[in-house]
Formats: sequence, structure tokens, C-alpha cells
Amino acid sequence: MSTFFVGEGNIGSAPEFQEFNNPPDEPRRLLRLNVYFDNPVPREGGYEDRGGYWAPVELWHRDAEHWSTLYQKGMRILVEGRTVKDEWEDSEDNARVTFKVEARRIGILPHRLASVSMREKANESSGSGRKGASKKTPRKTG
Repeated sequence: MSTFFVGEGNIGSAPEFQEFNNPPDEPRRLLRLNVYFDNPVPREGGYEDRGGYWAPVELWHRDAEHWSTLYQKGMRILVEGRTVKDEWEDSEDNARVTFKVEARRIGILPHRLASVSMREKANESSGSGRKGASKKTPRKTG
């Protein structure tokens, strides 16, 4: 059973990256985040968290290894995906249930960011900025 999910929260620990062999295809890559989804309620002089909770977030993607270096503890993110019931047994063989988020997208929110830089696309040349684009001469106005 799963439910559509959109939530905003903070990454609580360093991201974990794992790679799983998948012969003959390329390996499957997993990024795991531990996120605190808060529920800020306005109070006198600020906000109070009511009903926030921790949830594991999993993102399966070919770029998961690269993204594991971008996401950092304390970063504010927006997660879109679905919640999934995850049943497991602890070390004492007790049945446990956790709800995890299987993410489709994880967006970095600008809170606490000092700067943002982008790398050039792999298929772009350093000249025009767009593949196959022609150079245009500026128009004179006046």
C-alpha cells in the first residue's frame, strides 16, 4: 500500500549511497536520506513544531552517487514521491513497521545556502551554450 507524498524537511544525517549489481544492465544506485518533516505552527514570537516526524527517504537513480555529494546534513529539501509501509524484524526477532518515502524528486530549498554553481552540460561546447545554436548579432536600438 502506498500514498502520494509531498513534504518539506531537513536532512538529519549524511546521505548514504549504495550500488547494487544488476547484470547485464548497469548497476542500480540508491541514495538514502534520513529526513525530519516538521510541522511549524505559528506561536507568539515565532513557530512551534507540532507533529513533526523522522522518515527514511530512498531515491533510486543513476545519478545517486553524484547527488550523495550535493545533499548535506541540515539542508532543507522538498520531497515528492510515495509513502510505503516497510515491514521488518529487529535484532530480537520482533515484528516492526516503518513508513518510508520512495522519492521521485528531491529539491534543494534555498534556506541556509551560501551559493549555487552549475556545471556545463556534457554535450555543450564552451562556445555557443546550445548545441547547434547559431550566433546572433546584437540589434541596435534607437
